[in-house]
Amino acid sequence: MEPLVPGYRAGSLADVVPSLLAGLGLPGTSNVLGLPEATKICLLLVDGLGWELLRAHPTEAPFLTSLTTGRAPLAAGFPATTATSIATIGTGVPPGEHGIVGYSLAVGRDDLVLNALGWHRHGDGRPVDLRSQVVPEEFQPRRTVWERAEEAGVAVHMVAPRDQDGSGLTRAVLRGGRFHGTHALGDLTSGAVAALQAGDRVLCYAYHGDLDALGHLHGPGSDPWRHQLAHVDQLAAAVAGRLPADGMLVVTADHGMVSIGEDDRVDLDTEAPLREGVRMIGGEARVRHLHTEPGATADVLAAWRERLGDRAWIVRRDQAVEAGWFGPVVADHLRPRIGDLVVAARGTLGLTRSRAESRLSGFVGQHGSLTAEEQLVPLLAFLNP
Repeated sequence: MEPLVPGYRAGSLADVVPSLLAGLGLPGTSNVLGLPEATKICLLLVDGLGWELLRAHPTEAPFLTSLTTGRAPLAAGFPATTATSIATIGTGVPPGEHGIVGYSLAVGRDDLVLNALGWHRHGDGRPVDLRSQVVPEEFQPRRTVWERAEEAGVAVHMVAPRDQDGSGLTRAVLRGGRFHGTHALGDLTSGAVAALQAGDRVLCYAYHGDLDALGHLHGPGSDPWRHQLAHVDQLAAAVAGRLPADGMLVVTADHGMVSIGEDDRVDLDTEAPLREGVRMIGGEARVRHLHTEPGATADVLAAWRERLGDRAWIVRRDQAVEAGWFGPVVADHLRPRIGDLVVAARGTLGLTRSRAESRLSGFVGQHGSLTAEEQLVPLLAFLNP
């Protein structure tokens, strides 16, 4: 099986908002995805709603399934994980250009591995807020798509959990627009609908994360996950049913998910041969960035290939960059955030860390790698003429 390398700029999450902005008339943008044009748009991101998972559960999601007719999936980007995908959506460029190259990634000083979701030192038992040390606007200085839209006179609104307001990741990649904090599905629905009434040209970004949470805890396709999918379907149908004239609902996701069994786990914190010559470890269970000691890269590569065999794609940084895993361009100053070696799991392998990531290592559902189950996400549109 070959890795599913995303087709950046030809059908990935990086193309979603630029295509919507082209329909809103913003100069310098192109509707490469061929999305319908509308003046009031709600972009609903359902965390963890992979294309293959959606297609496998039409009974639980009749409304969303009805929108898949004639639609092809998108590639999330690499790694297929929330922090990276939200950065891709919020900047409109692939990971090699925005630099959020993983759930956790090397910052480049004091052997710091940054948890990009929580914006704290990864692996800390009691996380310390790093927003004053790793300033989000400096770590990711590109203008976001939301800032560009606001400058062009589009009313931009964010409808998302209230703890995301002012978070490190929000400041880094979702800057711009007015934030509306939510508590549950009810105010997510009403907040999105209300935002669409707030101007002649409106772009509303709405985020729902509970499907992903239940996929991690119980596994994608589990009974709790399927019940949550039914709620997501009702959420989407409710927003679609209350769209204003010339309003459009667009639904996408940040990644899919696979289930990891106990026999599929390789614990990096207890297998000493896999730690020899490794200075820092980033990423998560399905994708690892290995930062090696000087001169140790070849030995680490050999040890990991001997232990994992064909259960993972294991390549040097330059190989991953040349193969386009992180996009057609990787900025020179961002390359050190990528491991000297990049490990992408195949099948149902999980590269866990029982000590540094005790909670995450117990998850049933995991994601991030270059398989179709993780990479492919839906892009669905419902237009109110």
